[in-house]
Amino acid sequence: MSSLRARSLLLASSVLLLPGCSRDAGPGARPAGPVQVGVVTITPRPVTLTTELPGRVSAYRVAEVRARVNGIVLKRFFREGSDVKQGQPLFQIDAAPYRAALDSAVAQLARAEAHRAAARVTEKRAAELLAGDAASRQAHDDAEAELQMAEADVAAGKAAVETARINLGYTTVTSPVSGRIGRSEVTEGAYVQAATATRLAVVQQLDPVYVDVTRSTAEMIALRRDLDSGRLQSAGAGGARVTLITEDGREYARPGTLQFADVTVDPGTGSVALRALFPNPGAELLPGMYVRARLAEGVNAQGLLVPQSGVTRDPRGQPVALVVKEGKVEQRTLAADRAIGDSWLVTDGLRAGDQVIVEGQQKVRPGAEVTAVPAGPAAAPLPAASGT
Repeated sequence: MSSLRARSLLLASSVLLLPGCSRDAGPGARPAGPVQVGVVTITPRPVTLTTELPGRVSAYRVAEVRARVNGIVLKRFFREGSDVKQGQPLFQIDAAPYRAALDSAVAQLARAEAHRAAARVTEKRAAELLAGDAASRQAHDDAEAELQMAEADVAAGKAAVETARINLGYTTVTSPVSGRIGRSEVTEGAYVQAATATRLAVVQQLDPVYVDVTRSTAEMIALRRDLDSGRLQSAGAGGARVTLITEDGREYARPGTLQFADVTVDPGTGSVALRALFPNPGAELLPGMYVRARLAEGVNAQGLLVPQSGVTRDPRGQPVALVVKEGKVEQRTLAADRAIGDSWLVTDGLRAGDQVIVEGQQKVRPGAEVTAVPAGPAAAPLPAASGT
C-alpha cells in the first residue's frame, strides 16, 4: 500500500514539472541577457577619391601618305601591318619623266650661266669704252641691262633645277613618321595624281597613345566646389596620373598622365573632353579601343569608411546602419555616395568612434540591448586609400 502511494506521488510530481520545462525550452522563448554582436569602430582616414570615365584610344600621330607627283606606281617596299621608320621608302613612282625634266633644267641653267658670262664681258668692255669717251652712255646702259637679265635667267634656272630635283625626290614616297602602317590603298601599276593627292597608305604612331574621355560639367563643378570649400584637398602631382582599365576589366600596367581638359562644353551632351597620354611600347592599346580611365580627383582627409556588410537599405531605398550606443542599438540613415573597395564612403549619419554592427544584425532591432565585440577580420574595412 505504501509502495503504491509512493508511485502516485512521483507521477504527480512529474506531471507538474512538465509544463514548466516545456515553457522554458519552447521555440518562442527569448534568450536571457544582451545579444552579442560584431562591430567595427569607425576611424577617419585619408581617402583619395577617383572617378572612372569611358573613353577611346587614339593614335599619337596619324599620317596619311599621299602622292605629290603624277605617275605610275612601280614598286611597294613595305609589308602591310608592319612597323616602319620615319624616312623609310614605301612606294616608287615612275621617275623617268622627272629625271628628264631635271636634266632639261640643268641644261637651261648652264645656258643661262654662259649667257651671263658673255654679258659680263660686254658690260666690262662698254664701261672701259665709256671711260675713254670711245662709246656712248646708251651703249653702256644696254650692256648693263643685258647683264642683269642674264643674272635673272641664272636665278630662274637654279629655281627650275631645284623644283625638278624636288619632284624627282617625290617619286620615292617615304614615311613621314615612325609607326605602324596599315593596308596599301594602291597596287603596282596604279596611276596616282598630285592634283587629287591620291592616298597611298596611313601610318599611325602607337607609342605613346592618347586616351580621350568626357566628363559632365555638373561633376566638374561639384568637384571644384568641394575643393574650394576644403571638404576635399587637391591630389597634387598625383592628380595628373591616370590609370587605365581595358575592355576585359584588367588594369593596364603603365599609368598615364592627364594632358589637358578642353575649354569648350559640348552643347549636345553637356560634357568636356579630357585627354590623357599613355606609353604603349608593346602596341597593346590600339586606336579605337574602348577603355575606362580612372582619374584622381582629390583627397578626403577625414574619410569615414564603413564595410558594406554593415549597410542595408530601408523600405525607401535609403542606406541605413545599426550602431551600438551605450549598450543599445540605434538605426542611422546614412549619406553614402560611392563605394571604395568593399566599403562605403559615408559623408553623413556617422561620426568618428561610432560602432557599426557588421555581424549579427538579423538578431537585433533598434532599442535592443547588446554586447559589442570586435568583428572578425573579414568584416573590417579595407585599408585602401583610393576609390571611385
